[in-house]
Amino acid sequence: MELVTTIDDLREVLREHRRVASSIGLVPTMGALHAGHRSLIDRARAIDDVVAVSIFVNPWQFNDASDFALYPRSLDADLAVADTSGVDIVFAPTVAEMYPASEPLVRVDPGVLGSRLEGASRPGHFVGVATVVAKLFAIFEADRAYFGEKDYEQLALVRRLALDLSFGVEVVACPTVREVDGLALSSRNARLSVEQRAAAPVLYRSLVAGRDLLESGVAVTAVNTEMRAVISGEPSAVVAYAAGRDAVTLEEPSAASSLLRLLVAATFGEIRLIDNLGVEIQPGPG
Repeated sequence: MELVTTIDDLREVLREHRRVASSIGLVPTMGALHAGHRSLIDRARAIDDVVAVSIFVNPWQFNDASDFALYPRSLDADLAVADTSGVDIVFAPTVAEMYPASEPLVRVDPGVLGSRLEGASRPGHFVGVATVVAKLFAIFEADRAYFGEKDYEQLALVRRLALDLSFGVEVVACPTVREVDGLALSSRNARLSVEQRAAAPVLYRSLVAGRDLLESGVAVTAVNTEMRAVISGEPSAVVAYAAGRDAVTLEEPSAASSLLRLLVAATFGEIRLIDNLGVEIQPGPG
């Protein structure tokens, strides 16, 4: 496994690999690697000849400076996970390497996809996400990039970014990995107190309740109300949103929508967690 910290060195390493390899798979991460990340690496390992992982805590997607400061960083542990998972290249740049002018003067506008749900709650978040992903796509020129469905809005944005900006990369979606009690794996879970960790699976319970109601024919508006009520029943959870959306557009579902995505977010103390679940229903007439 090769550890690379500069863009120039990375491009040279990638040129060497391309001389003998037919495909390169990229797993973009912010580190604090867990079993969810390993599932992305495993998927890439099964498809691509060379697997690269980027580890970069991107300051421009944090709208809360304290959240950025407290985000877990564990490079040595991450390198061990990457090595044992069969990663070929780890790219771990500094902020100065990725943003030589300190702050990017040119950024990627995510459009309406950056203004909904998570974007509405965290102004500027998806501008930072779109900008850093565009940089990584340009630097790596990978054949495929692997993203987890846990961050579903991010996944939808990245898919559209690759299409609209004509990056020659296939965006591969990978299922959410969960604990046995349903909690979606997240690097932020490590910051939960014992009490908060016990409360956090309420997000998944709300999604399951919403899915069951949708499948029984209940309207989306009533489902949203029920999901919010389930989360609010947990005293330590403060609901940010609970919404059913069209799985492709992330807009309010129409009568023709058959693939829906239920999305929820809540804070537990200062820690914000998100989750989502896909549901297939029979569209209404007309």
